Amino acid sequence: MRLFSYQDQHKNKQVGVLINASLNQFLSVADLDPSLPKTLLEIIAFSGALEKIQHLAANSKVVPQNIEAISFIPLIDRPGKIICLGLNYADHAKEGGHARPEYPGFFMRGPSSLTGHLQAIIRPQVSDKLDYEAELAFIVGKRARNLTLDNALDCVVGYSIFNDGSIRDYQRKSTQWTIGKNFDQTGGFGPYLVTPDELPKGAHGLQVQTRLNGKTMQNGNTKDFLWGIAETIVLITECMTLEPGDVVITGTPAGVGYARTPPVFMKQGDLCEIEIEGIGILANPIMDA
Repeated sequence: MRLFSYQDQHKNKQVGVLINASLNQFLSVADLDPSLPKTLLEIIAFSGALEKIQHLAANSKVVPQNIEAISFIPLIDRPGKIICLGLNYADHAKEGGHARPEYPGFFMRGPSSLTGHLQAIIRPQVSDKLDYEAELAFIVGKRARNLTLDNALDCVVGYSIFNDGSIRDYQRKSTQWTIGKNFDQTGGFGPYLVTPDELPKGAHGLQVQTRLNGKTMQNGNTKDFLWGIAETIVLITECMTLEPGDVVITGTPAGVGYARTPPVFMKQGDLCEIEIEGIGILANPIMDA
């Protein structure tokens, strides 16, 4: 199943179910059952809601809508936590001059840094060093603490795509990366939450690619993670409780803009597309603040 978050013509938040990708057709959860929650975060937290939506969508007589008529918003627009991994691919660590790390470089993002599919990533006035980072995201479906490799994947409700847009000069103003990763509307997130049954276990072996104005800039694969999804969950939940709707961003492969000669940064008028095999394409135009 593929779910997404959008605004209707009245600017109300809604959740859709993609039913025919080739025809861009979807069903609104509100049309399937008006009593269901109106946001994806609430649906994830509501026991049995996803199973009910899947059943209703499969048996619906509701006339489908066209996805081109709606405006996407961040898949989960107010996550309780957005936990990011740095240097989760050895090739990306190497291109940045880092040794292979012994432990992930965890950092956090805030909800105000998010933007939706087809919505603008904003280059701030104070910097021209806006970089792209193609990343697999996973969304937590239930409360999780002290999980093991055997049960870690049980807490994953779905996978998506993230562009960890980074203001590189601000990222390096501090020994912590947080400030360069939290400028408003720099993190593309979406378009779909893809349930685990549609993907390989732990989203293993998926191609991850960035295209900037049609040119391929990154071309990696999740099989090259230093810490896979299950191991990442084990490491996080030995420290903190994951809750429904929390988002974890899993790191980027080599090919980022700052490591190129000369460096390549995103600018007004660019289009950045991130494609992850089996999940889809996250596209964001770049605009100046």
